[in-house]
Amino acid sequence: MTTDEQSKYELLVDSVVDYAIFLLDPAGRIASWNKGAERNTGYLAEEVIGRPFSWFYTEEDREADEPTRALSKARSEGQFEAEGWKLRKDGRAYWASTVVDLATSADGEVIGYAVVTRDLTERKEAEDRLRHSEDQFRLLVQGVGDCAIYMLDPSGLITSWNTGAQRIKGYTRDEILGKHLSTFYTLEDRAKGEPGRALGTALDIGRYENEGWRVRKDGSSFWAHVIIDRISDDEGRHIGFAKVTRDITARRDADFALAEAREALFQSQKLEAVGQLTGGVAHDFNNLLMAVIGSLELLEGRLAHDPQALNLLGNALAGAQRGAALTKRMLAFARKQELTPTVVDVRVLVQGIGGLLQRSAGPTITIDTVFPLALQHVYVDANQFELALLNLVMNARDAMPEGGQIIIAAKGETIERDAHRTALPKGDYVCLAVTDEGHGMDGETLARSMEPFFTTKGVGKGTGLGLSMVHGLAEQSGGRLVLRSAVGRGTTAELWLPTASAPAEKPLLTTPSSTTPRTTRTLTIVVVDDDPLIAMTMEAVLSDIGHRTLVAHSAQGALLLLEQQQSVDLLITDYAMPGINGAQLVEEVRKRWPKLRAILASGYAELPEGTAKDVIRLPKPFGRQALLQAVNSAATDSSSE
Repeated sequence: MTTDEQSKYELLVDSVVDYAIFLLDPAGRIASWNKGAERNTGYLAEEVIGRPFSWFYTEEDREADEPTRALSKARSEGQFEAEGWKLRKDGRAYWASTVVDLATSADGEVIGYAVVTRDLTERKEAEDRLRHSEDQFRLLVQGVGDCAIYMLDPSGLITSWNTGAQRIKGYTRDEILGKHLSTFYTLEDRAKGEPGRALGTALDIGRYENEGWRVRKDGSSFWAHVIIDRISDDEGRHIGFAKVTRDITARRDADFALAEAREALFQSQKLEAVGQLTGGVAHDFNNLLMAVIGSLELLEGRLAHDPQALNLLGNALAGAQRGAALTKRMLAFARKQELTPTVVDVRVLVQGIGGLLQRSAGPTITIDTVFPLALQHVYVDANQFELALLNLVMNARDAMPEGGQIIIAAKGETIERDAHRTALPKGDYVCLAVTDEGHGMDGETLARSMEPFFTTKGVGKGTGLGLSMVHGLAEQSGGRLVLRSAVGRGTTAELWLPTASAPAEKPLLTTPSSTTPRTTRTLTIVVVDDDPLIAMTMEAVLSDIGHRTLVAHSAQGALLLLEQQQSVDLLITDYAMPGINGAQLVEEVRKRWPKLRAILASGYAELPEGTAKDVIRLPKPFGRQALLQAVNSAATDSSSE
């Protein structure tokens, strides 16, 4: 190399400022120093010429003898290359790429080492930041326990697996890596090609989102919310999928329970409104039947000489009595029937009427009962409960005209949350269920099934009040009637009743017994009813029996009559009157005339708490015999004092 060429070469090397380029002598001491070396390390040439190569190494690397290892490797292999921390003049460390080449003369004699160093601190920091970010993201993904987050390759094979995926699906990382996405799908969804459709949708439009059943390792199913996103590289090439799955079974169950509770509440409110109307109609109809039945019974004794007229009268009475039975069912639906609740063992009650149920169902129907070994008692009117069960069995029978099986089952359940499917308040209940194999009901029929007079049976085959009566009994007893049905899948009627927490109390009011002896003396009786038709009928019946009757059409009028009369033996009053009602009238009479007996007539069980317990109860509509028994009972009680 000529002197001119060497000068040019030195000028070239010295002009490079991004790289530190310098020579070491065979002993490893610095022999040359370019501008790039000054810029990278901060040392001037005169400050470092003659210093050892180890001058720029950290204390740790010097203690580890890294400089000697670098030169030794360059001598033995011709080159050494590595990255590591180096020191500047001001003591700051920087990340450097170092290449050491062995320098030899033309005849192969070692004349030193050529060193090229580049400051890569910015790249190192960027890589560290990226690595830290990736580590943080990995920790984040792994730390998510409520979501299964994992990657799929373009064909749908699993390539990563977080702890949430293991918790939700049950597979460990080693068990699932390399398996296909379809592993988690049900057999039905696999047969329909759902896994492929999901991946295809994500590939075509970039995202797939859905909910459905998925299968865990142990074979159990859970309701999953699934998102699949397409992953592409910087050039837009498809490299896989990101998959996120959440187990939302609990939320789904809660949503269904809330929806059922809302529907039950809606049905309850609708039936409540219909019940108020029905109860009012039944009450007024009872009053009309009172007049009809009382007048017909009065005519019965006066037409004894005319057999044909008696037959016609008997038909009229039978029709009126059927109307009275109908109003009782209407009042049951309206929750305004008179109940006498007692502690009832459901198992014993069902066994007791098992024969009646089977005979009523007919020979083509089999009735099976399923009861737990232990079942709490309920607090309900036993007679009405038997009638309700008979109605449910009859409905089940009618749904299976060609025969079938009816299952009567019972269970105890504690309702602990507000959004229960029955919409009942929290507490302990017994559920008696009657299930048939019949044709079932569609949604529209099911929604109207408990409405009064709604029936799917033919003309003359049903009043449409059977389920209405059961509904009324359940509601009035603090329970609920719940129907579940689908076309072709039969019907289940669930009668929910609260459990009995204490022995049954005595009935609030007493009803006269049919064996009450008849009084032989004439009584002075004050009859109170705001309906003149009823008052006139009762006056006529009592007068026909032989009693002296005084009529008032209000509580105030009755009090005035009692003040004016020297002696009154009995007060018969209607309950539902404007202003002061019958119960309030009885209380006022008791204060002024403590020994005066009273009979309280009512179209339904609407008597408030605190009504005198020894008041004789006379439910409307009542006939001549019931009125006579009530009067005789009151007169007998009075004479025994």
